[in-house]
Amino acid sequence: MCDGGEHGRVHRAAERRVPGPGDDHPAEGQTPSFALAVEELDAGSGSAMAGVVKDAGDDPDVTHGALIRARVRVLPPGSGVVFKAGPGVGTVTRPGLPLDVGEPAVNPVPRQMMREHLTEVARRCGGAAAPGAEPDVEVEISVDHGEEIARSTWNPRLGILGGLSILGTTGIVVPYSCSAWIDSIRRGVDVARAAGRTHVAGCTGSTSEKTVVALHRLPEDALLDMGDFAGAVLKYLRRHPVDRLTICGGFAKLSKLAAGHLDLHSARSQVDKGFLAELARRGGADEALAGAVAEANTGLAALQLCAAAGVPLGDLVAATARDEALAVLRGAPVAVDVICIDRAGLVVGRAEPRGPATRAGTPRPARRPRYLRPLWAARTWMPIRSPTQSRPLPVSAVSAVPRAQVVSRSGFSRIQSGRSWRSLVRAVDSRVRPA
Repeated sequence: MCDGGEHGRVHRAAERRVPGPGDDHPAEGQTPSFALAVEELDAGSGSAMAGVVKDAGDDPDVTHGALIRARVRVLPPGSGVVFKAGPGVGTVTRPGLPLDVGEPAVNPVPRQMMREHLTEVARRCGGAAAPGAEPDVEVEISVDHGEEIARSTWNPRLGILGGLSILGTTGIVVPYSCSAWIDSIRRGVDVARAAGRTHVAGCTGSTSEKTVVALHRLPEDALLDMGDFAGAVLKYLRRHPVDRLTICGGFAKLSKLAAGHLDLHSARSQVDKGFLAELARRGGADEALAGAVAEANTGLAALQLCAAAGVPLGDLVAATARDEALAVLRGAPVAVDVICIDRAGLVVGRAEPRGPATRAGTPRPARRPRYLRPLWAARTWMPIRSPTQSRPLPVSAVSAVPRAQVVSRSGFSRIQSGRSWRSLVRAVDSRVRPA
């Protein structure tokens, strides 16, 4: 060991702390302890290293089970605490994140926690130049195989290259908090805004992401991996708005949003078939069909029943989900549209953009002939009858967007993407007649 000076004090501190469980800085009144997986004391270079295995609990964190190392080196007086990205930790290359370009991807909260912890260690060991002053040390954080793990995260899209991010808010994983995912959503919005994007998309998975890209040609940094956290996207956009948000996901998952759920995970919300039955009634379903929807085994089965009867349940779910999203946004200047898809990525429901941003100046699509205008434009049921049914049917299944795909099994054939509006009118007129 070195004698005297900050070199020696840091080494003695490391020597006392490394062999046993690592005591983390108290967080929210708790002092967690972690068994050290690796340890190293290098008196020659004036550094000490300790590593722990990440336990993410129930958080869907790709770093669960990863070995995370922290190496502390003594720096010349006046340097303060300096952070460095070691192997497996990324570097920021784009603006919009809470760190400057070129900085290691160690977020402000964990940085502050480490500064406070190091300052406390220096105070106890006499290693600070003045009481309460930060020690002069370099902190290098590394993650074994971090660069490989990072390929399955948002980091490349966010402009964090070379490895993972060190995130954190309290230092404690709360079961089902999914805080890392939510933090990634927020950073995604920040990066999109910094890049000047005015249209972003919240997608529940890779299939919905591909659908949005095909329909809107959005760049990669405008795509938000929303997953089950619709509420996280909407609440953050309420405070940090963009002009337009497209929400795209599976029909069953977005039916939960339509029913008012902001967490779409199956453990926290379920498809409400009774709610779908009520929507079907609004779409013209008789009581027999509504009862069958209420008893359907799955949301997809309910959708298929309605499609066979010419009831546009997909559009109704999309429109109701859009209205729920706008309610959460509470008047923020964000126009919202919703796209429902099936497992294959086929669009089975759609609601056009609506919201303050639309009213403020974003042009709506041109008005179509009254008997073909969908719900978002007309707000009423049009008097169109199926050749096989006696009661009026709503026609929101026929989208007013020329490049939409429409699915119905009640006499409408599948109208493929790309047809002109004139041919779309002829295709529908050949299968329905005004009341």
